[in-house]
Amino acid sequence: MRRRDLLAGIASAGVVAGGAGLAVFGRPSLGDDTEPEEPVELETVEAAGSTDGTVMIPNLDADRVRFLDFFATWCAPCKEQMPAIAEARDRTEADFVSVTNEPIGRTVSEGELREWWADHDGGWTVALDPTGELSERYEVSGYPTAVVLDREGVVDWSHSGILSADGIVNRIEAAE
Repeated sequence: MRRRDLLAGIASAGVVAGGAGLAVFGRPSLGDDTEPEEPVELETVEAAGSTDGTVMIPNLDADRVRFLDFFATWCAPCKEQMPAIAEARDRTEADFVSVTNEPIGRTVSEGELREWWADHDGGWTVALDPTGELSERYEVSGYPTAVVLDREGVVDWSHSGILSADGIVNRIEAAE
């Protein structure tokens, strides 16, 4: 056996073992996940259930579980997700915030965002993340992405993809 073949075999085994480790144990923590991140202040949009102003994420003064929904107006699964979020909001005491990092004023106007929000029965806070800081912090890599923050503002759970109302409620209740 040539040395190159041996090294390629060892490297392949390492890749397979690493992938299996990720599948079984999840992503390794790069920091102390028991401490809340420094809050980020996001601008909110005046829309159905949302007022013009700002929101802090995490909100360290609220002592409530917070459900974050990262979405985009062009995202078909995000539209599909909205009824489940609305139902889950009605069934829990959690604080709900939907966040978009779409460049408002360039690809979509604030008016179009408000219209999209109303058309899809949004009834909670909608916030803008124009720099993508919050999306990066919570490792949003696809839409929709849900993040549940516990009462201390620490990530309890996150998921990319469509969820049922029951799934959302169960994750919120587990964080309480």
